[in-house]
Amino acid sequence: MKKYFLLILLLPLSMLNAQQLKIDAKAGNISNLINDGFIDLEVSGGQPPYTYKWSDKNTGLESKSAYGLTEGIPYKVKITDSKGATLTREFKIKPKAITEHFNGAAVPLVESLGNFLFWDPFTTFGIYDPVVYAEVAKVPIPGWSPSVNDRYLLKEWKINEGKNVNEGDLIAIVNSENKGDLNIYATTSGNLKHLTKAGDVIYDSNNSDHLIKTGAHNLAEIKYPTPLPVTHPNGDPKTHNIPLIVIWLIFGAAFFTVKMGFINFKGVKHSIDLTRGKYDDPTAPGKITHFQTMATAVSATVGLGNIAGVAIAISLGGAGATFWMIIAGLLGMASKFVECTLGIKYRVINKEGKIFGGPMNYLQHGLERRNMKGFGKVLAVFFAVLCIGATLGGGNMFQANQSFEILASQFEFMEGNGFYFGLALSGLVGLVILGGIESIGKVTGKIVPLMALIYVVSALVVIGVNFENIGSAFSAIYNGAFNATALKGGVIGVLIVGFQRAAFSSESGVGSAAIAHSAGKTRHPASEGYVALIEPFIDTVIICTLTALVLIFTGMHEVEGVGGVQLTSGAFATVMPWFPYVLSIVVFLFAFSTMISWSYYGLRAWTYIFGKTNRSELVFKSMFLVFVVIGASVGLGAVLDFSDMMILTMSFPNIIGLYIMSGEVRNDLKEYNRRLKAGELFTKTVEKTV
Repeated sequence: MKKYFLLILLLPLSMLNAQQLKIDAKAGNISNLINDGFIDLEVSGGQPPYTYKWSDKNTGLESKSAYGLTEGIPYKVKITDSKGATLTREFKIKPKAITEHFNGAAVPLVESLGNFLFWDPFTTFGIYDPVVYAEVAKVPIPGWSPSVNDRYLLKEWKINEGKNVNEGDLIAIVNSENKGDLNIYATTSGNLKHLTKAGDVIYDSNNSDHLIKTGAHNLAEIKYPTPLPVTHPNGDPKTHNIPLIVIWLIFGAAFFTVKMGFINFKGVKHSIDLTRGKYDDPTAPGKITHFQTMATAVSATVGLGNIAGVAIAISLGGAGATFWMIIAGLLGMASKFVECTLGIKYRVINKEGKIFGGPMNYLQHGLERRNMKGFGKVLAVFFAVLCIGATLGGGNMFQANQSFEILASQFEFMEGNGFYFGLALSGLVGLVILGGIESIGKVTGKIVPLMALIYVVSALVVIGVNFENIGSAFSAIYNGAFNATALKGGVIGVLIVGFQRAAFSSESGVGSAAIAHSAGKTRHPASEGYVALIEPFIDTVIICTLTALVLIFTGMHEVEGVGGVQLTSGAFATVMPWFPYVLSIVVFLFAFSTMISWSYYGLRAWTYIFGKTNRSELVFKSMFLVFVVIGASVGLGAVLDFSDMMILTMSFPNIIGLYIMSGEVRNDLKEYNRRLKAGELFTKTVEKTV
């Protein structure tokens, strides 16, 4: 009897135990490639259905599996059943290959550096709420895409405007010329607002206004009772932060613009005269002409950021990001003037004629003149270390990796042959960089105009073919810049996206260009500052803006979920179907020219730390060429992200020095302009030698 009584007492406990959540998990690593780990869950017990809150933002709340995970780092998932019972587990994908180990180890470094660079002081101090909220849900034409060729007419409203609807309610019938009648259902619950009248055309792919206008394919809005945060697939809210690095670069650019008397606007004509060789002096100290210094510096900045980066910026910030990108590019011209003027002023030319210049020199010697010798030395060494890391990563491996990936995507025979591509590319790079800055200047002086011409002409052709869209395009840019929707983060969100793309693309304030300009043939530091003025204009105001306009004029700025290069390539392909092949070649030239220019930046940083000897230079150049092969052969993910961030971090020691020495540069500028007007700088003899 006691035995049965005990069983009766234990029965509820056993039933409770049976209802507890249990997880049967499988975590694995598909291959030796990075970022292809997976976790599959089988949940039992509790009360279905279950929701899955993953630490990976790209995995949905209803997904019991996560893919594309980074090996070597922990992932958490919290399972919740319909009764609110929860269970949390942590998993780690075991790395196989050495690249996976490196990638996993670099992730915490990327996060740490990213937390610093992209720290938002406005959010920290409660000045700005970065969370993106949506007040309404759009009701789009089902199956619509920017490339669709169809005409949609609103046939009938099933629910009147102003009525409350529930998710899934039939609210309208739309007629498609190609597909016939389509039922339109409410995408959420709330108050219905009609955007189109019954009998009107919602979207016509042959109508330029519809092609350009953001959201032209939406026929209704459903207003939420209260604004809801826009979330990632895993449920975390999306945010539009105001990163410290963007504040640092843009505030510096604005400060130098005012401090130098708006030189970025007043000095353009003289900049062009100097660049085209009007005042070239073959007898002046230095290695390369004004044009070659400009070409070298531009080749280091014009690259994937102008193609892929701009496309991503436009997809995130909308057409309005273009306006703020241009403003930031114009401001950045002043930063380039200051740093490149100092680059010439504090350069050192040794007995062999080799030139050593750039932020390392003016940070050390410029601050030493102000009784800040120790501080200047610390900033200079810090800059040099960052520059070496940035050179081997963002200026080398990233370029080799991405150029191979893009070429392989267009030419199938290249797939799986990254090592051999790396060897060939390393050979080409070696032929140039072993010849020093003169060789680099000659090559970039030919490549930069060629690749810029191909890209600019192609962009103008696309814009010309779609010229009828000009009114709609500029209207979209203006409205997007000053009347941005909440989904784009409002005006602040769009402004930050535009500023960030321009600041990252032109590298104004980073200090890298000052290294190239230090080799310029000139007797007057300010003249090289004038030459540098034009670079952000070319990089951002022309190249980046043309990319943005191509996307907007073709309507591709509305596309989501597509990579940056593919988005830009698709926009060009709407007019020139063969252009993706040309674009892959252009991207390769961009990457190649970036690599040879950054090799010189890294070399000068290396010799600053390890000695200005031929042996030291040979060691660095050999190492640089090895890293070309590594970059093309393997995917290093977070390692490259970390080195790319080092480029941005270079701006901190550099701009500190620029602030301190800005008064000196302003005085030099005033004296230069006085002597220029008086005809004391360039003689007629010099002008005739051009």
